[in-house]
Amino acid sequence: MYSYDEPVYLISVVAKILEIHPQTLRQYEKEGLIEPGRTDGKMRLYSQRDIDKIKTILRLTRDMGVNLAGVDIILRLKEKLDELDSINEELRNNLQKKSQGNQNIKIKQNSYEVILFHKKQ
Repeated sequence: MYSYDEPVYLISVVAKILEIHPQTLRQYEKEGLIEPGRTDGKMRLYSQRDIDKIKTILRLTRDMGVNLAGVDIILRLKEKLDELDSINEELRNNLQKKSQGNQNIKIKQNSYEVILFHKKQ
C-alpha cells in the first residue's frame, strides 16, 4: 500500500477519477495550486494528498464560485492555519508538562485555544 503523500497516479487516472479534463490539472499546476511529482521522464504523478487538494479546489470553484486567485489565497491561509495549529499543539503539550502539579495554570481547549492563568487570591 502506498503512503498518503506518495505520488503514484498518472494525470489521466486523476482526471478520470475526478471527472475533469487533464488540461484543468495542468492549469492548476501552472497557477501554483498543486505540485505533482515527476518521473525521470517528466511525467506528472499525483499522490492521494494531491487528489484531496484538487477536490477542495473543485469544491471551491464549482460549488462556491471562487476564482483561482481566491482559491490560492484560501489554500495559503489554510496551510498557515494548519502550521499555527501544529505550533499551538506543541506549545500546549509543553505547557501541560510544565504545569503538572501547578494548580495556578488552567488550560482551556476549544477550537480557539486559549491559555488562562489564574492568580491566587
